[in-house]
Amino acid sequence: MKDLKSYSIGLAIAAGVGFGLSTANVLGQSADSVEAHVAAAKAAAGRDHTEVFNNLCSAPAPAPAQPPVQQPRPPAARPQGPPPQSAWHVEPAKVFDNLYYLGQSEYSAWAVTTSAGIIVVDTLFDYSVEDEIVGGLTKLGLDPKNIKYVLVSHAHSDHIGGAKLLQDRFGAHVLMSEADWNLAARNTQSWPKPRRDIVVSDGQKLTLGDTTLTMYLTPGHTPGTISTIIPVRDQGRPHIAAEWGGTGFNFTITPDKPPRYWFETYASSADHFRDAVKKSGADVLIANHPNQDDAHAKLAALAKRKPGDPNPYVIGNDSVTRYVTMVGECARAGLLRLGPATR
Repeated sequence: MKDLKSYSIGLAIAAGVGFGLSTANVLGQSADSVEAHVAAAKAAAGRDHTEVFNNLCSAPAPAPAQPPVQQPRPPAARPQGPPPQSAWHVEPAKVFDNLYYLGQSEYSAWAVTTSAGIIVVDTLFDYSVEDEIVGGLTKLGLDPKNIKYVLVSHAHSDHIGGAKLLQDRFGAHVLMSEADWNLAARNTQSWPKPRRDIVVSDGQKLTLGDTTLTMYLTPGHTPGTISTIIPVRDQGRPHIAAEWGGTGFNFTITPDKPPRYWFETYASSADHFRDAVKKSGADVLIANHPNQDDAHAKLAALAKRKPGDPNPYVIGNDSVTRYVTMVGECARAGLLRLGPATR
């Protein structure tokens, strides 16, 4: 791993020059300060990635004052089972010639169609996979029996929960990193775990028919998060989509690694995937949560799109690169917020 401090100084300068932020201002704050990294992240975010910037780079809220001691009240009864469908259901949508949105209101899943079958990227929860993915494909005129592969970005239940159903019912091969196969095996929650199948290595390619996805190990959000480059077509014109596989700082903390490890690893992974984004020329950003790629607004725009109108998901390589730069800079700010004692 690169030395974080020396790399951060270089990146802060590069961010200042490349994204319209005064280098003098950055260096005036100290190039390796929380403020400098937040400023670099804000410059990278621009006007197109503000929600993720605000979520990742904002300072943690101060701990609330302790309320006066009161007599405990019995806990309110919690409803059993999954939330009602009306709380999460979203209709499926065609986004590109060969890419379809199959997500819920707060969680995303995607289908990549090829000449030899379907690749599903993320599988939502076990309670929603039947409705959103199996039912969604059917509504779109696609046969879920053609699902050949299921790529799980990371082993949290909102992304892996439906994998076992697709594996059992359609014989789909499930792909995940070694670290996240292990994470899933250790998880004691009650969602159904898929059988261990294909282990993804960094830079591995998945080819099905006429389409090849390239997968990169980008640990941080989980120990083995996968980020992916996906070729897509819009009315026959080629584009490249990039999915950053895990965004939040709700790290899977393990006793053998200090808190600083997760921020450092996340930042290094962002550098790694940023290089892949640049090299591929990716001009489309997709995410596994709709608030991270502005999916609700873009899907609404697609529904009204007329022939000749631009595809709202095509945002350009500069914007996709700035997104990955931003999340890495927010991680560097998060590391410095830990303080020396915590690190």
